Amino acid sequence: MNWLLVVAGAMIGAPLRFLTDRAVQARHDGVFPWGTLTVNVVGCLILGVLTGAVTEGAASSHVQLFVGTGLCGALSTYSTFSYETLRLAEGGMKFYAAANVLVSVAAGLGAVFLGVSLAETLWG
Repeated sequence: MNWLLVVAGAMIGAPLRFLTDRAVQARHDGVFPWGTLTVNVVGCLILGVLTGAVTEGAASSHVQLFVGTGLCGALSTYSTFSYETLRLAEGGMKFYAAANVLVSVAAGLGAVFLGVSLAETLWG
């Protein structure tokens, strides 16, 4: 039963990642991977809210599996982030590669903390 929750969440997260990435990249010219950055930060925000909700007793283990493991696991993508960073560095765009790493880590951590704080405010 638990694996069905993960699969169901992933069935939503994967197409959402693809569509979001394409929509964001279509609006930005250039080589910086804005689409991947967007889905990763949104995934961090959702996981932060979920973590705060679980801590406050407002979310069950089933919600964790569906949203956290399934949806966010398929929505956010560390492998694409790594690949795009490597591609930038190999293409001689080391500044963009470094900026991608720094902005992704800082924005992701900030989104998680914001999400936890939001959940604590809502359910704490």
